[in-house]
Amino acid sequence: MGELKQASFKQFAPIILTLVFLVTVYASAFPSISNSQASPHPRSLHVVIVKVSDGDTLKGETPEKTKLKIRLYGIDAPEIAHGNIPGQPMGEESLVALKNRLLNKEVRVDILDVDRHRRIVAMLWLGSRNINLEMVKEGYAEAYREYLKEPYLQVFLDAEREAKAAKRGIWAMDVYERPSTFKGRVRAGGK
Repeated sequence: MGELKQASFKQFAPIILTLVFLVTVYASAFPSISNSQASPHPRSLHVVIVKVSDGDTLKGETPEKTKLKIRLYGIDAPEIAHGNIPGQPMGEESLVALKNRLLNKEVRVDILDVDRHRRIVAMLWLGSRNINLEMVKEGYAEAYREYLKEPYLQVFLDAEREAKAAKRGIWAMDVYERPSTFKGRVRAGGK
């Protein structure tokens, strides 16, 4: 009986080891599938920023000339006008602030996720400067609470508190409407 169990294990050992190996490779290759939190150890790449669409979305180009649409992680900037859809106050200023920082510059992109629009969601670094955090600190964007996760949550909330206290950017307005609320209102037909 003991010999039968030993023979069975010897037969299946290569299959079991192969399965363990494949699961390990899959988990490391697709961290967002195996971990729903924003990864504190993101995958990184370098791109040159070739277009800034608004205060939280841009396009980068890799050294191989691949264009990538990138959404800045953890922030939500005021909306800009699109066709007949109006923009928000500070939308253009936010776009200009991001454009002045990054257009035609090489940045490090720390990839944290891919969103439903198939954009890379990332932290952007210009040298040692965290651009996402700068946009919040200077009042060009709010901390996007609905999507922020540790280890970034508290740092972004603190930056927003600092910008509010100093009445910078969006926080200097008498009335501020969150971009997510604005988009919902406009979609529902409100003005």
